[in-house]
Amino acid sequence: MRKIDIFTHIFPERYMVRMQEVAPGWKDVGKRVRGIPMLVDLDVRFGVMDRYEGYQQILSIATPPIEVYASGEDAVDLARRANDGMAELVSRYPHRFPGFVASLPMRDPDASMRETRRAMDELGARGIQLFTNVHGKPLTSPEYLPLFELMVGYDLPIWLHPFRDASFPDYPTEERSLYEIWWTFGWPYETSVAMARIVFAKLFDRFPSLKIITHHMGAMAPYFEGRVGPGWDQLGARTSDEDYTVLLKSLKKRPLDYFKMFYADTALFGAYEGTLCGLAFFGVDKVLFASDSPFDPEKGSMYIRETIALIDRLPITAQEREQIYWRNAAGLLKLD
Repeated sequence: MRKIDIFTHIFPERYMVRMQEVAPGWKDVGKRVRGIPMLVDLDVRFGVMDRYEGYQQILSIATPPIEVYASGEDAVDLARRANDGMAELVSRYPHRFPGFVASLPMRDPDASMRETRRAMDELGARGIQLFTNVHGKPLTSPEYLPLFELMVGYDLPIWLHPFRDASFPDYPTEERSLYEIWWTFGWPYETSVAMARIVFAKLFDRFPSLKIITHHMGAMAPYFEGRVGPGWDQLGARTSDEDYTVLLKSLKKRPLDYFKMFYADTALFGAYEGTLCGLAFFGVDKVLFASDSPFDPEKGSMYIRETIALIDRLPITAQEREQIYWRNAAGLLKLD
């Protein structure tokens, strides 16, 4: 069966070279990615991919986000290098890579709009990758709203990837996060916060056809359906200094219903019960196969293998399995 892995990461060669020039000593996430050959070595990547029948990848750059370590012309150049490099790979190996996700210099909203148009119109990108904050600013800041509108016009999705690092402390009395809590629990929290801000900024009311793929099965939303549902049905009941009941009444749907408008991927690293929870929350039509390769203990193969094994044993029909593996992605990304 065909399998389209919609969230896999890579560093195109010219991008990687420039990144090392701009930020030669980046840490934490940087330490992690430097030890993974599959991020840069195509022979290693192809060797892993060949283990799985019908397996293809949609390419996107890995963390750190460009805006974390670069600004100005450096950031614009890095985004162009990333997109040119991924477009070249798609052109050379279409049977392996049916598409790529564009990267943007998000500290410069105007440059991000220009690069989106270039990547979509000239390079054939299947969407854009946004991180859950822009160097500490919410994605719903006014300067980024034209980007959402632009993607609605293309009728192609936004990939929403979490990011924070150890500089975001677990407690306000401390200077940094400990024990990699910033990643294990911080990233799902980041995604959930970004989803909530998108909902309460009324982006789905403004753009009903907006398509956003949330990494890691919608993060915290499925497990906390009771809080997102009946909990947020009481928005304003816990707040004294602002009347959120006005906002609640102005929404066209329940907050819970907006959360179910997001798409979600299967990149839960083999967590079966979590996948069942997310599948029940979003429904088969909105779940897409993704592994998050190559960030596993085996540096590329484990998350692919475990996710495929998990999907193969889900209590769903053959047609529904096909939807998750590739049909949903082919439709959403407008692939052949």
